Amino acid sequence: MRPLATLLSTGESVGVALGAAVVLVAVGVAVRAYIRSRPNAAELERRRRKMLNATGKMGDATLIEIREKHLFYSYDVRGVGYTASQDTSTLEALLPGDLYSVMGPALVKYDARNPANSIIVSEEWSGLRIAPRQS
Repeated sequence: MRPLATLLSTGESVGVALGAAVVLVAVGVAVRAYIRSRPNAAELERRRRKMLNATGKMGDATLIEIREKHLFYSYDVRGVGYTASQDTSTLEALLPGDLYSVMGPALVKYDARNPANSIIVSEEWSGLRIAPRQS
């Protein structure tokens, strides 16, 4: 059996090499476009909050702790207790200046199929009970 290089003329070898290069470049461009089109972690979290706000069931919760930009809360769904936290660093503009003033009762929105998936604040909704401002 003879090697492929001896079966093809020089022109044919160059054509095969150029064709392979074009295919590799096309695959590289397609992979890069796919990676760029995938949402990043912040976008996935925003979509999760939007979905829970639109379709989530509402229940009572208790805001139990605040650590930096994280709100820790607990709630019950069908007799099962859940404790969760939410990073609110991207929602700071929507939060009251003194978060400790809203400690205690709150509302939660959760996914009925997966009650552990929950939020206490989103771009369009807040379960925090903001006290009226004193005049």
